[in-house]
Amino acid sequence: MYQKYFIIHDTPVRGKVYSFNGYAIRKAEHNYGYFALMTNGVKYPVEALRIYRLKDLIEKSFGNLKERLSMRRMSVASEENFEGKLFVQFIALKLMSYIKKQMDVNGLFSNYTMQSLLDELDVIEYYQQQGKTHHLSEITNKQLKLYELMEIPAPT
Repeated sequence: MYQKYFIIHDTPVRGKVYSFNGYAIRKAEHNYGYFALMTNGVKYPVEALRIYRLKDLIEKSFGNLKERLSMRRMSVASEENFEGKLFVQFIALKLMSYIKKQMDVNGLFSNYTMQSLLDELDVIEYYQQQGKTHHLSEITNKQLKLYELMEIPAPT
């Protein structure tokens, strides 16, 4: 392959001299960064690219199932418990998908990663003692704005 991109000269004084084959390099670089997506079901190229890029979300979702949502080992005693845990994981995955969609729609990925947004909201704590009304930790204006952008009512 090197002979395609380098020109090699034998000289009596210096031995072998190597130089670049500029034409071959430019020809190879011409298609760098391009790829083809083929589909039977999507009409518009921008939509096909968006769907293709969502594969990363699917891979991260499986990662979330295994790590963040404790799905690596399904330590359950019965099939009923297994189905219950699987259902809870499904709901969690749907919520993560919704949050990702809202982050895309509202341009939140310029300021947050999925993890940093969840961490921002994770600090809100809910306290309740038996027989008494509940208390929430302080909710900042930044957190209220995130709930608004997610189209989810803020906790009260």
